[in-house]
Amino acid sequence: MKLAIVCDDLIQKGGAEKVVEEFSDMFPDSPIYTSVASKEWQSRFKKKNRVVKTSFLQKFPFSVRLNRYYSPFLLHALAFQSFDFSDFDVVLSSSSRFAHFVLTKPDTKHFCYMHSPGRMFWEPFDYFENENFGALRSFKPLSGKFLRSSLSYLRMIDFEASKKVDFFIANSKVSQARIKKYYGRDSQIIHPFIDYGKFEKVKPEEGKYFLVLTRLVSWKRVDVAIKACKDLGFKLKIIGVGPDLGRLKSISDSSVDFLGYVSEDRKIEEIRKCKALIITQKEDFGIVPLEAMACGKPVVALGKGGVLETVVPGKTGEFFEEQNFLSLENVLKNFDPFGYSAKDCKEQARKFDRKIFDMEIKKAINV
Repeated sequence: MKLAIVCDDLIQKGGAEKVVEEFSDMFPDSPIYTSVASKEWQSRFKKKNRVVKTSFLQKFPFSVRLNRYYSPFLLHALAFQSFDFSDFDVVLSSSSRFAHFVLTKPDTKHFCYMHSPGRMFWEPFDYFENENFGALRSFKPLSGKFLRSSLSYLRMIDFEASKKVDFFIANSKVSQARIKKYYGRDSQIIHPFIDYGKFEKVKPEEGKYFLVLTRLVSWKRVDVAIKACKDLGFKLKIIGVGPDLGRLKSISDSSVDFLGYVSEDRKIEEIRKCKALIITQKEDFGIVPLEAMACGKPVVALGKGGVLETVVPGKTGEFFEEQNFLSLENVLKNFDPFGYSAKDCKEQARKFDRKIFDMEIKKAINV
């Protein structure tokens, strides 16, 4: 059986990219097709003797930095439809925007692991409200009028593209609901994963601080954790970088320690020594809570999105209901880290081990 792997792009280092890399480790002889790949990702896969095939967008000016800004011009849709999969029996795509736009023959099965239907064109008001536009931020006030017709067309062609997928796999209940609402399609849930083996021997220590671990962008509302911990006099450490760093530092005091980007070993060390991990944003799924529980630590999270499928309130963590500092304070001021068993946390995380993910994916695509 000849199988091809397809993904939106290979630029960042997030959960979607981990899924693609896992697909490649599961099917090492399968080429990876993507719109644009950074030199770092190309080098990473080259060391594994994997083949990465990029689209014509790779040759565009500043293709990595400006990749997402080409989307409204329909270039990504064209890029994925330009690939030829006539020699393959199976196409396995990992999509949150355009990867599922690929065209296949009737006898080629297309399985799509859908992180979420493209929020840029299905939920534009929320998406662009939280989007800072990066290098093009000065154009944000004009974006609404410019993007309106383009996004309407993208919704239409995305719906048409969804009809050509043979089987959808959702990464969570949130994504499953979106697939049903926007595409009218059923899907099977297979949750993303952690490599539990890396955490199995990690032993938690008594914590003296709360921890936030995330990319620092405004919509993730890290300011909620900063304000709550400041008001309660709790020590807070923040791991992550991003465009919201300056603002967050401006509202912090000496009780908040910004660690920036850290190595994997340092990350695990900080997690195992914290009181609990704080999650202030709604994620479709979220890997970080699993990593915290795998280290034997509980999670305090906004009670929306993927954490509802991973964190067990009263056993491996707690939820706060509203995305504001008062709601978080109400949980933190009564939070007792000794009320949670490290064993319970680790056992919950073990349910999301990558070996289970691999087994369920192979079963879903019948290999």
